[in-house]
Amino acid sequence: MISGFDRYFQIAPCFRDEDARADRSPGEFYQLDVEMSFVEQEDVFRPIEQLMTELFEEFGNGRHVTSPFPRIPFHEAMLKYGSDKPDLRARLELVDITDIFEGSEFKAFAGKHVRALPVPDVSAQPRKFFDQLGDFAVSQGAKGLAWVRVGEDGSLTGPIAKFLTEENVAELTKRLALAPGHAVFFGAGEFDEVSKIMGAVRVEAAKRAGHFEENVFRFCWIVDFPMFEKDEETGRIDFSHNPFSMPQGGMEALETQDPLDILAWQYDIVCNGVELSSGAIRNHEPDIMLKAFEIAGYDRETTEREFAGMLRAFRFGAPPHGGIAPGVDRIVMLLADEPNIRETIAFPLNGNAQDLMMGAPTELDESRLKELHLSVRKPQPK
Repeated sequence: MISGFDRYFQIAPCFRDEDARADRSPGEFYQLDVEMSFVEQEDVFRPIEQLMTELFEEFGNGRHVTSPFPRIPFHEAMLKYGSDKPDLRARLELVDITDIFEGSEFKAFAGKHVRALPVPDVSAQPRKFFDQLGDFAVSQGAKGLAWVRVGEDGSLTGPIAKFLTEENVAELTKRLALAPGHAVFFGAGEFDEVSKIMGAVRVEAAKRAGHFEENVFRFCWIVDFPMFEKDEETGRIDFSHNPFSMPQGGMEALETQDPLDILAWQYDIVCNGVELSSGAIRNHEPDIMLKAFEIAGYDRETTEREFAGMLRAFRFGAPPHGGIAPGVDRIVMLLADEPNIRETIAFPLNGNAQDLMMGAPTELDESRLKELHLSVRKPQPK
């Protein structure tokens, strides 16, 4: 964009130094890289949404594609779904009920972030249903899974029912729109911990209770990511997503707002619980970039040194620009209905990022290292 291109796209091979997981292969991956000048967020959304809709309609074997894609703010996604890559095929939502138990004498919930998952139509489910869902929650890191059932008379029964006051019951019934045959599952703890655990429980409960939609591609945009976050170990402010994104509100926001309240022009495409793409409206203003890095603990000298080429180019004049880069391998994974991305790659690396067919990586001869002015330091045995 700085060199004068109005727009471009490329299918680009990229390299990733990250651990493998079901939707992420170590080493190399491919993305459809799209960048455009003089655009705002909606200008990026329109063509990409049309592209993804048509692509999945043509190659999705007749599965329904939900379009247009809903826009879900990051914080709302974490509250309702426990994840910034929600699987919308699960037709259940979490509800923040922390305020109901403020000052409560019920120690399991008092002073903690509390999330409820109401599940309708479980009156026919045996006790085994609740026990197995509790075991699943434990496998996700929970100490247990509290729950209650709603009886025909509207009363609540279950392991924690005796700890709920009449006011608690009345407020839960109203807030969660409870009716006979419902069950409610509860998680309590730190915000991030509860989100992770209850987000997984939400999907599992939907599958087990018949509230999960099959044969559909449910897309959404996740928007309004926080620009900064606080490191739990050090307490310092750091970038939360993409340091080169434009903060919403520009320089004024950086100078006047609490850093943890600043949102960024960042967005993700999510489909069926898989993050297909990340993108952003880029920060093209040197002064705004320097200020953002200053908030994250980088002094001006360090930022000027580490990103000299980018800042120099911006000072020659860069248009406002933005883009996105959907992952090709993950698109193929969803279209092929494969749960593991390794099944869509011709010669996947193993979990240690080794190519067993090619015998790579391997050690280089000393002469080759000298040509490149490189040396290898091997750790000394303790």
